[in-house]
Amino acid sequence: MFSIYILTYNEEIDIADCIESAMLSDDIIILDSFSSDRTIEIAESYPVRIVQHKFESHGRQRTWMLEEVPAKYEWVYILEADERMTPELFNECLKKIESQEYIGYYVAERVIFLGTWIRNSTQYPRYQMRLFRKDKVWFSDYGHTEREVCDGPTSFLGESYPHYTCSKGISRWIEKHNRYSTDEAAETLIQLETGSVSWKNLFFGDSEVERRRALKDFSLRLPFRPIVRFIYMYIFLRGFLDGQAGLAWCTLQAFYEYLILMKVWEIKNMHIPSFTSDTDSSSSKLEIEA
Repeated sequence: MFSIYILTYNEEIDIADCIESAMLSDDIIILDSFSSDRTIEIAESYPVRIVQHKFESHGRQRTWMLEEVPAKYEWVYILEADERMTPELFNECLKKIESQEYIGYYVAERVIFLGTWIRNSTQYPRYQMRLFRKDKVWFSDYGHTEREVCDGPTSFLGESYPHYTCSKGISRWIEKHNRYSTDEAAETLIQLETGSVSWKNLFFGDSEVERRRALKDFSLRLPFRPIVRFIYMYIFLRGFLDGQAGLAWCTLQAFYEYLILMKVWEIKNMHIPSFTSDTDSSSSKLEIEA
């Protein structure tokens, strides 16, 4: 068996379905960033453990969780509230953890947008580190998200998980990506000043993960990035085959890219002070047994 962590913040719309999909495991831990909606109230109606911790960043939150929140089993799986575990994926995970050959496994996500699987323009299969030995993986920050650091060999699962990326509505999606674009703008400047493109990984990377990350480093250096991204996703990746939802997805991704560029310009030229409060590194942990 393996434990399942679920990361939450104001997830009252998704949390019940997410927990129910994960109940194939007998050890489910909710890590909540002090939600202000009914997330905790709903979660308490299920046989799960609930831990609350002030959010700092995606990488720090995951690493704190792995270091400070004990799990029942050696192997753990990370779910976000708008993702689901499936019986097929769960059974494959059970088979894989019987072997000690690898310390972690990447799992492909199926982006569900406007009720449609966006298979083409999301570069499916696009993999994320999800199943791993708790003592062998931690996370660092990169842009608005995180990247895993693995102490040992990793592999890939054949099954995938659904990711309902717009389950809370388009307004919430735009609000979220407005925040994300601020972090991505700062990361863009760092990469342009100190980073480089791995041409070997871009063309000959051993995995989709290596090739995708090299492609991102390359794309940061392209002119007209929003236009290039739309053409790449809608034409070259055949996003048009995803129908109306595919067109909307590609348009929103181009808009997101444009937001990042505008905030890069803003950082360079306007010197707007940050109104983000300092993070309290000694923030307390609250655990609730449901």
